Amino acid sequence: MKPPKPPKIQTTTLWYHPSQQYSEEPMGDPRYPGRTPAYVIWNLLERYTREGDLVVDPFCGGGTTLDVAESLGRKGVGFDVEPHRPDITRADARALPLENGVADFFFMDPPYSTHVEYSARGECIGRLDAFEPRYFEELERVFAEVDRCLRNRRYLAVYVSDSFKKKKGFVPIGFELFGLLSRRFRPIDHVAVVRGNRKLESPRFHKSAVEDNSYLRGFNHLLVFKKER
Repeated sequence: MKPPKPPKIQTTTLWYHPSQQYSEEPMGDPRYPGRTPAYVIWNLLERYTREGDLVVDPFCGGGTTLDVAESLGRKGVGFDVEPHRPDITRADARALPLENGVADFFFMDPPYSTHVEYSARGECIGRLDAFEPRYFEELERVFAEVDRCLRNRRYLAVYVSDSFKKKKGFVPIGFELFGLLSRRFRPIDHVAVVRGNRKLESPRFHKSAVEDNSYLRGFNHLLVFKKER
């Protein structure tokens, strides 16, 4: 991959990414639903990793993390229960095929409840509703696995959105996960990433939000933590 022109490093806790990627070449499979913005991953790897570091993504999806890691000279390893690329290994985020303490950085963009169908496989966390306790119980198992595989004094980040369903209400997924992560890791910061979602530009959705007295999800949480033992 030809090294792309680097984007601007973010210096506040409010990030805006003008597009999904910063390279002329696609970063991540364009066909994958809800691709992680390459811009976000680039900023994290620039701050918290060095050349040659092992970067792990246990919810690798369309493979954006792998492409960004390669462009920065990091070694990217991706896992998913439903791999969409040959360089992503089929594995459950709750049981990663990694040795203890080998990863230099973990990036996670887990399913935000059942809003997107990622896989028909029963073990997919995206089939669990965030209105039920099991969703958070299973993500706690993922965080335990991250704790096992991450080297001491290294970082991890979770990119996640809250959930709102018209007949059920609101679930503050970001705050709930911040609490779970704080039990194992030291909080570094909490960033709000403005969502560049085309659906948010639709007048129909804004009209519905006014009529229902509800809000569209305008940002994602980016939770940054450090392992310290």
